[in-house]
Amino acid sequence: MTRTELLFRLGLFWLAVILCAAPLAAQDDPAETPLEFAGTITGEITNADPLQTYFFEGLRGEVISLRVTVTRGDLDPLLTVVDANGTLLASRDDGDGRRDITIDALTLPRSDRYYIIIGRFGYGLGSTVGVFEMNVERIGVSSESGSALRYGDSVINNISAMMPQLYYSFRAEEGDILDIIMRRASGDLDPYLQVVNSRAFVIADNDDAVGSGSLDAQIRGLVIEETGTYIIIATRYGEASGTSTGRFILTLDEASNSGLGNAAQTAIALSINQTLDDEITNDSVIRYYAFDARKDDLLTVRMNRLSGSLDAFLVITDSNLQELIVDDDGGGGQNAQIQSFRVPEDGRYYILATRLDREAGTTVGRYRLEFQSLGNAFDGVPPEVQRISFGTTITGRIDDLTPELRFAFWGQEGEAVTVSLNRGDGDLDPVVSIVSADGRVLAEDDDSGGGQNARIARYVLPATSIYYVRAARFSGTDGNPNTQGSFVLVLARIVR
Repeated sequence: MTRTELLFRLGLFWLAVILCAAPLAAQDDPAETPLEFAGTITGEITNADPLQTYFFEGLRGEVISLRVTVTRGDLDPLLTVVDANGTLLASRDDGDGRRDITIDALTLPRSDRYYIIIGRFGYGLGSTVGVFEMNVERIGVSSESGSALRYGDSVINNISAMMPQLYYSFRAEEGDILDIIMRRASGDLDPYLQVVNSRAFVIADNDDAVGSGSLDAQIRGLVIEETGTYIIIATRYGEASGTSTGRFILTLDEASNSGLGNAAQTAIALSINQTLDDEITNDSVIRYYAFDARKDDLLTVRMNRLSGSLDAFLVITDSNLQELIVDDDGGGGQNAQIQSFRVPEDGRYYILATRLDREAGTTVGRYRLEFQSLGNAFDGVPPEVQRISFGTTITGRIDDLTPELRFAFWGQEGEAVTVSLNRGDGDLDPVVSIVSADGRVLAEDDDSGGGQNARIARYVLPATSIYYVRAARFSGTDGNPNTQGSFVLVLARIVR
């Protein structure tokens, strides 16, 4: 009886148990150990444990190598590879008196979970024991159409009249940014690329890369908006009806700023009153968040350090990444806070959570970002009252039908403002007032503007709030009639 015949007789029961149990192992049996490619794992075969089981997630077309080396004991090892359905892919004995087992190249037939079983000759009926090391490496991927690619892979294949289109799949996460290039290697091939999502919609395509000076096809900076499986169609100009043929090199790479929150294109969407935790590292210095807001919305953003040495720094930008406001230590200590930011226009805005000195900085750590809405600055203003802003010039008229007018503006604590109310025509004797949100007159003037013009100069606002400018007239007394006429109102912020 040969050694192989003995193996099948003695190991038949144990191998049947392995193959039948494999489909159930998708539940991650604690006795099974997950594997990482290019890692070395140490295991032991004993009389109590005559086999060890490991698993890994493999992709269709991947080519792996396996090596088992006995490092201690008299272990006579056996190596078996099965898929999640228990189908046998490979089985090796050491043979020839050696105690090392090597599988130089095993091509995976489908994307699946795979199991590696290390046992001893005879399994439960065997007697050898010992310690072993196992190394599993991903040495590449098949160039055959239908293979599944990982980031960093390159494949070489041929476009011909019989096979004008080839297909490759890949798995991508929301926020990934990808570069896909199809270069001609021979022939007169005019490459053409398409990327299709799981709903069979083409999300990107390219014929000739702009500025490349060649016929190579390139899809650069492709932003993945939804986690899932995608298909690359490698073909030629004209596709099935095209005429060019030749070999090509196809590469799939992840951009350096790939990942959700690592760029404006992949900014993390924020909702009102949301709190989330994140991290600043030397590899991820700026984290991007996006929100949509209406003009005059009031927003507060806080960035509080949770761990590490992080010196938090916050920025709010417009849709073009033009910075509108920044803060370093407004939250106290090394925490940042932007309080009551008033949105200038309807649209999209970005929050940049980073560190002091940004790329040149050195601090790192986890943080908590809080995004809160205080409502709209003019929520409490009656609809008939006109909203104005600094630098505004308003014209109007005061008369017996309209003895006064009010205008609302938003002001920050400590801002110095000047309000001028100048007569246009008629005999108007204007009076101007600054009134608080609760109706208290904070400042008022009749003739400080010269002649009958009114002016309140450099009034310092006591709080961040809504204020009203009241345009009125000096009341007639002792038989004098009330004045009336047009006016020009100017509201200005004074830089101190």
